[in-house]
Amino acid sequence: MADRFRVTLAQLDPTVGDLAGNAARAHEAWKAGREAGADLVALPEMFITGYQTQDLVRKPVFHQAAIAAVEQLARDCAEGPALAIGGPAIEGVALYNAYYILSGGRITARVFKHHLPNDNVFDEERLYASGRVAGPYAVNGVRIGSPICEDAWYEDVAETLAETGAEFLLVPNGSPYDRDKFDLRLNHMVSRVVETGLPLIYLNMVGGQDDQVFDGGSFVLNPGGALAARLPVFEEAIAHVDLERGAEGWRARDGECAHCPDEWEQDYHAMVVALRDYMRKSGFSKVLLGLSGGIDSALVAVIATDALGAENVRCVMLPSEYTSPESLEDAGAVAKALGCRYDHVPISRARAAVTETLAPLFAGRAPDVTEENIQSRLRGLLLMAMSNKFGEMLLTTGNKSEIAVGYATIYGDMAGGYNPIKDLYKTRVFETCRWRNAHHRPWMKGPAGEVIPPRVIDKPPSAELRPDQKDEDSLPPYEVLDGILDILVDRDGSVADCVAAGFDRETARRVEQLIYVSEYKRFQSAPGTRLSDRAFWLDRRYPIVNRWRDPG
Repeated sequence: MADRFRVTLAQLDPTVGDLAGNAARAHEAWKAGREAGADLVALPEMFITGYQTQDLVRKPVFHQAAIAAVEQLARDCAEGPALAIGGPAIEGVALYNAYYILSGGRITARVFKHHLPNDNVFDEERLYASGRVAGPYAVNGVRIGSPICEDAWYEDVAETLAETGAEFLLVPNGSPYDRDKFDLRLNHMVSRVVETGLPLIYLNMVGGQDDQVFDGGSFVLNPGGALAARLPVFEEAIAHVDLERGAEGWRARDGECAHCPDEWEQDYHAMVVALRDYMRKSGFSKVLLGLSGGIDSALVAVIATDALGAENVRCVMLPSEYTSPESLEDAGAVAKALGCRYDHVPISRARAAVTETLAPLFAGRAPDVTEENIQSRLRGLLLMAMSNKFGEMLLTTGNKSEIAVGYATIYGDMAGGYNPIKDLYKTRVFETCRWRNAHHRPWMKGPAGEVIPPRVIDKPPSAELRPDQKDEDSLPPYEVLDGILDILVDRDGSVADCVAAGFDRETARRVEQLIYVSEYKRFQSAPGTRLSDRAFWLDRRYPIVNRWRDPG
């Protein structure tokens, strides 16, 4: 009976649908484990398909091809360590989220996920059948239990595995990032270790997929809950975990514990990774954005530069007669600090032409928000024309506060392919800019130092679509607005809850009304980085047409 066991952890970034590419990455990880003398090389949940697949996995030709790719991997990895990899499986007529164990040229075991998450961004009850709770599988005489992701958040699967002879737990995950998620995961896994008395290896995926970011941060716990090792967050890594059997059973040898950054760095890193991977996986290498001189577009420009490099970012100032000299100076200063290309495309003549074209139809009607929105839509049209001509993805720059209450022009400043700050409230935008000015990390491709001038952060926000316009002409102060939105959106609270928290009842009612009537805009908005567990899209699903209002 073996007294030592080495597991190679492959915390890697798959691409949804790239079966051949994901299989090749798995094979490379397996070779690294073979060279390191591993007994088992482990990859995350659903790695062969990428995660999340949504309804793609229901397509028979797709899941059949994924299963064939796993079978081919088994043949390709016949001589060397066992390989564990997540993918779809068929048994009878049912489709399962499975974890495959490959050894000696064949599939030697399959574990089926039992607890299927069906909240927030997950619809697994729609996609998969619930697997039976089974016992451990054996690799080189060592019995291993693998609760798949959600299975480890409950007692029953881990307890059954311990009772049926598992000697340690290997938990493969596709667990997406949201703020404070690491501590939540760690607490659940410590509970499983305390309950079972077994070491536990938590292996998480890394990388961006649409709105979601898988943050890695894989870790190893010993009996009692002591942390033995932790991999970096948001970065790919291959690490080797050595377990040894002693008088009290198996223990993992202590390894490196990577630094776990604070929530501001985690959020910022998530936005950078999400944009980088969205671009790479969708086939784009360059972006452009409208740089207004305001704080939101400045932050998006910095994120884009950190993700892609200044040479791949085009900033475009599209001034009208309402654009202040300060905004022109500030936009230029941001582009210069970042080293990005900076184009100046005035819209006044185009706006005059549109106004003249519409004059016979609008005769006798006073100017209103219609004329303001024409400016925004002209900017969207011109930016999309540049996107088409130069093959650069247009980034949109609205923050979560604006998106929540519809303070954005559909087909105007909402035009674009991706929005890195979509889940970042305005008050957090301010603090994120200050954080980035004060911090620089090796994974940032942009320059260090004060890349966003303090004046951009400190000046009153304005859309500059009419003379002397300020956001607070149309909205409550952002400290008030974001406090109400936190209650109504992030905590699913009521108007009465807002009042109990000290907010004005009529202000809360007005904000609630704006949230509901803006649903159609959000339905058509660009995807963006998910930072919270109540991001707009899959976390919060409301009807577009909705007559209900909170009577409170």
